[in-house]
Amino acid sequence: MCGQVGIIFGKKRRRIAEREYLNEVFIRMLLCSEERGPHASGIAWLRTDGDFRLFKRPIRAHRLVRESTFHELMAEVDNETTILMGHTRWRTRGSEANSRNNHPIRSGIIIGTHNGTIYNANYLFRRLGLPRYAEVDSELLFRLADRFAPDGTIDGRGFRNALRLCRGQMSAVLASRLDPGAITVIKGNKPLSLRYSRKHRAVLYASEPEYIEAALDDLRGWRELEIPPLTMLTFRHETLKEWQSHPFKFVCQERKGTLPEGVKA
Repeated sequence: MCGQVGIIFGKKRRRIAEREYLNEVFIRMLLCSEERGPHASGIAWLRTDGDFRLFKRPIRAHRLVRESTFHELMAEVDNETTILMGHTRWRTRGSEANSRNNHPIRSGIIIGTHNGTIYNANYLFRRLGLPRYAEVDSELLFRLADRFAPDGTIDGRGFRNALRLCRGQMSAVLASRLDPGAITVIKGNKPLSLRYSRKHRAVLYASEPEYIEAALDDLRGWRELEIPPLTMLTFRHETLKEWQSHPFKFVCQERKGTLPEGVKA
């Protein structure tokens, strides 16, 4: 069980006060998410020119937000930022002492976060000949996205077809540094809630709806996006409210060693 929180930004010239407000909302969501992941926490942002910053540590979120580097990174969020993503990790595979295992994870040109476990990740890394630098199964998702982005833009159809090979649980958020205006949101069989604001031209997301509700001073103007499980969304910085939605499939398995009916090991 891990926690994902973040803000997907649409194109808008926001005043400093609005940017500070959205940053505070993000921090509140991250702190709420600590209960889902006490072993490590991290954040990252991406800009329209492909510039990015990533900061993660093997500490709880309430300690992360006190670090000077955290505040420096948050102060750099501006009107060219396309996404601000956060993660609180519950360790399953891979020690949190190795920062490569903590999220957000950078794999090639992809930066992302994941909640869940891919039980056949070791097998798929070998079968598909994917490079591997961390011990966590989450890296598989981002390596697959990287493979299906040969020109920098993620091939959604190819990526969705590749996900069919995965077995386990997932919800994830990711983006390509070479196509930073396109944000991919995967809502699989792990929880992920989203709310959209026309006024702020932004989408908030969190593993639990309560984190968004607790972070907002006023829910008015924030519309809940009712996204069914097994859906892949693509949001674009230029036209945020015109997101694309596609169903996808993979082998949903809640616990290791227990396969769904009709599925062979």
